[in-house]
Amino acid sequence: MTLLRLLTPAILALSILGLGLPGAAQAQDGPLRIEITEGVIEPLPFALPTFIAENPEAQEWAQRISDVVAADLTGTGLFRRIPRDAFVTDVTEFTPSVTYANWKAINAQALITGAVNVSGDQINVKFRLFDVFSEAPLGEGLQFGGTSGSWRRLAHKVSDAVYSRITGETGYFDSRVVFVSEQGPKNERQKRLAVMDYDGANVQYLTDSSSIVLAPRFSPDGTRVLYTSYETGFPQIYEMNVGTVSRIPLQVPAESMTFAPRYAPDGRTVVFSASIGGNTDIYAVQPGDTPRQLTNAPSIETAPSYSPDGSQIVFESDRSGTPQLYIMPAGGGEPRRISNGAGRYGTPVWSPRGDLIAFTKQNAGRFHIGVMRTDGSEERLLTASFLDEGPTWAPNGRVIMFTRESAGAGGQPALFSVDVSGRNLTQVNTPNAASDPAWSPLLP
Repeated sequence: MTLLRLLTPAILALSILGLGLPGAAQAQDGPLRIEITEGVIEPLPFALPTFIAENPEAQEWAQRISDVVAADLTGTGLFRRIPRDAFVTDVTEFTPSVTYANWKAINAQALITGAVNVSGDQINVKFRLFDVFSEAPLGEGLQFGGTSGSWRRLAHKVSDAVYSRITGETGYFDSRVVFVSEQGPKNERQKRLAVMDYDGANVQYLTDSSSIVLAPRFSPDGTRVLYTSYETGFPQIYEMNVGTVSRIPLQVPAESMTFAPRYAPDGRTVVFSASIGGNTDIYAVQPGDTPRQLTNAPSIETAPSYSPDGSQIVFESDRSGTPQLYIMPAGGGEPRRISNGAGRYGTPVWSPRGDLIAFTKQNAGRFHIGVMRTDGSEERLLTASFLDEGPTWAPNGRVIMFTRESAGAGGQPALFSVDVSGRNLTQVNTPNAASDPAWSPLLP
């Protein structure tokens, strides 16, 4: 019997409720049907003894890495760490043998053990995951190595492996988020591009605050960022290499204001909005080519986002009188409207899984982050507040990060995340006010 089968109330809900459907799942030893009727998930209890320090130099790193792994897993809302003072016994050496009765006694369903070794500037982390109730390891032990400066990445890699083995889905912890860091009063806000780990750690600034910057977007390989800058007095798109912080302007139509850029899955094509002569349409361009106009309407067409296979684009248009969501072929063509509820829709972004589209919705004086199927069906609103906007997907398509701004003259924007079931709404800690997040792919 597998750990996945034992944990179906907590874990299968991640994939089934995440799709907004009751459904079925196939365990390795037979079919199991789970019907989801409400969004309540009991977190899975796991034991994670502090990783063993295999030499004196590893003592501090072992504690830090253990803490980050625990924070990653509990932060999903799907896991609950059992406190150490509840342990019947502790783990004092890294071995493949486990006294399962000691962990059953505290109702641990998963046990994570690990060890850390430090040699000079090199850190090596190894771990094992055990299914307590079936009394068996869940997969082989793994190890990761890197420099001391990458210790958090090593912890995130462990978390991704644990998450993947238990849920059957790809993790998202070893990833980064580019965003706009903001300071100052609302009417004189200073903005600069910044990048951080998915959980708000390791913030690095990519631009100064001399000009307004908006809407950064990662390339599919995570090495470049598109963004809009007002340094010339008008919105113009730039592409920045994250490693070197060098940048170049995007090749765009002459005498145009350009904004809302996003990469195609091929990493070469860029789709964006351009305002020419007072009319805003969507264009696409590859390096060295002339931009191609994809829409031609008197309405405002903006916020384009490709499907994962690159064959379609979802975008926002007010051609019907209010902002709504439309899908068209990637090369242009007749769009079809997919939003049908009351209110105004905007900032659509296609899930990396291809199954859902996230969006911002304004209705009855409230803002929401929502998701719908790609045909517009099964719309679900995940949040509601004074101002929620600008969703971005985690690499595994199961968590959404967005901007939430508080009301009033002193209102400040902050980053929040929520899973696709509408559970586990969490603020992401940043040094300053923050907006416009965009999630990277998993790091290589």
